[in-house]
Amino acid sequence: MDRLPDTTGIKNEFIISREQRNGYDHAARLAGAKLVEVGMNEVVANAGVRRTEAWEYEAAITPNTAAIYYGTGPDAEPPLAQVIEVARKHGLPVIVDAAGEIPPKANLRKFISMGADLVAFSGGKALRGPQSSGILCGRRDLIASVALQHLDMDEFFDIWDPAPEFIPKNKLQGIPRHGIGRGFKVAKEEVAGLLFALKTFVEDGYDESYAEQRGYLEYLVDGLSGLPAEAVIDVPVEGSPVLTLLLDEDALGKTAFEVSHELKNGEPRVFVQEMALAQGGIIVHPLNLNQARTEALADALRRALKS
Repeated sequence: MDRLPDTTGIKNEFIISREQRNGYDHAARLAGAKLVEVGMNEVVANAGVRRTEAWEYEAAITPNTAAIYYGTGPDAEPPLAQVIEVARKHGLPVIVDAAGEIPPKANLRKFISMGADLVAFSGGKALRGPQSSGILCGRRDLIASVALQHLDMDEFFDIWDPAPEFIPKNKLQGIPRHGIGRGFKVAKEEVAGLLFALKTFVEDGYDESYAEQRGYLEYLVDGLSGLPAEAVIDVPVEGSPVLTLLLDEDALGKTAFEVSHELKNGEPRVFVQEMALAQGGIIVHPLNLNQARTEALADALRRALKS
């Protein structure tokens, strides 16, 4: 614990699908993990029909393998269940990045019930807790290890009394120094805020707001009538509705990228979701809207969408 992120001489390889690599896996590398990539996304490369397959994880296992790292999502491949099966066969833990996978509420337990060992969720996003917080679920011993990395360890071993069912003191030779996670600690106020947000989410406390959000989006659609954009409101079974504006870039005389940039630098400054810009789409998520903000947003969009 004291020498991390130096993992010389100990198991330090995390197997990860090449197509699941992203900027957030820097957290694993920061802790000392060496990411071993497997698979190909030949569909995206226009070179075939196959994506990463479960057997490729198994083929990459070596004596240095410490875990399998899996980024889950609606279209993640191979299926998590197959990856867990490979990991169980070789006694390896599976770490799941599920940061944006709630709602639905069922996902809070789904991945653990499937056999994942650690699952991470964002405390912000749809959960509406503090943006700098998160939830880590999973095996008690692994969670205890994470807790040790974050705790203030400026204590004397003889009078240190952690909860024995969580952190078995008798298995430690001495009290560790501050862990690598200490620099990323979550404040007590954020913990309290996250727990309240989780309770509200699980008890359907946000359901009424979803109908309000749809009303705001419908107000936007009405206010943009006649402009060169097709409006589509997607209403999920659980969670916030989302508005996608598919721009007629030829009629508008500018691209979705240019519209987004204009909105960012306007008055008021508007930040839309940009995942569909390359397809000529602008996405509006209503989580932070109220009536006054919706009216201001409608005005900004009308100005930006005038040809």
